[in-house]
Amino acid sequence: MKIDSDGWCDEAYIRISPHFNERPQNEKISLIVIHNISLPRGKFGTGYVDALFQNTLDCEADPSFSDLEGLHVSSHFFIDRKGQLFQYVSCLDRAWHAGVSRFAGREGCNDFSIGIELEGTDDIAYTDEQYQMLALLTDTLADTYPITDITGHANIAPQRKTDPGASFDWIKFERLCKTGKLISYPFV
Repeated sequence: MKIDSDGWCDEAYIRISPHFNERPQNEKISLIVIHNISLPRGKFGTGYVDALFQNTLDCEADPSFSDLEGLHVSSHFFIDRKGQLFQYVSCLDRAWHAGVSRFAGREGCNDFSIGIELEGTDDIAYTDEQYQMLALLTDTLADTYPITDITGHANIAPQRKTDPGASFDWIKFERLCKTGKLISYPFV
């Protein structure tokens, strides 16, 4: 796996999200943030996450989507339950995944992070295929950019977010990747 000079992964299915902008000038990518998402909650393989990130979600398709109307979010990467990797935003650009956030005294984590969404919920175990792809991707990102930390969304937005949740096995993830030493403990 490689990330090219334009910030695109050669092993990802490329989907283009309109929800991104440029990072601040001279901002170094130093953080990886792990998230989870499923639409509707707990339903997998629906295609709705893809539609949300590409701004094509029909908010009338499910009653739980009503609060997503007008929401503009994206992530750099999405790993489905089969371990397939999708990329929506170049790593060189700022995806809109972290929202109001803070890490190690710095505000606005979107400025200096890469977001990786796992298809899942806080309380349903992730698949081995997802852990394998996540480990490969984080190692590749750390080989490409000056990554100093890996953390969960809950750590950068503890009043708002809980993902990747108690179902995410940080120890398993740490053992699978050579960048495991970059995981920032403790977790909320």
